[in-house]
Amino acid sequence: MTPSKQEILAASSGWVAVLLNVVPGLGTGYLYQRRWRAYWITSALATSWFVAGALLGGPADRALGQRDQLIGLAGLLLLAGITAAEAGLAARRAREGALEG
Repeated sequence: MTPSKQEILAASSGWVAVLLNVVPGLGTGYLYQRRWRAYWITSALATSWFVAGALLGGPADRALGQRDQLIGLAGLLLLAGITAAEAGLAARRAREGALEG
């Protein structure tokens, strides 16, 4: 018998999913939780952020280049933080749902 998506999510460790979304970033915790849609959305957002930075950055002097790099890094850290919190909350909700049902 194959476990349901909810059972897989409830069996996953929330802190591992959070850590995987923060440290390597880019939705790796979603792969651990087998949440493919969330992973692909995160990958698309990160790729869009890189492309926007490359297109909008253009040629710049050294001081502006460092500022642009900090903006790019801040955006990726924000994405990692949001996905980490969401992965942890999803695991908690799935566990609570499994206890009720």
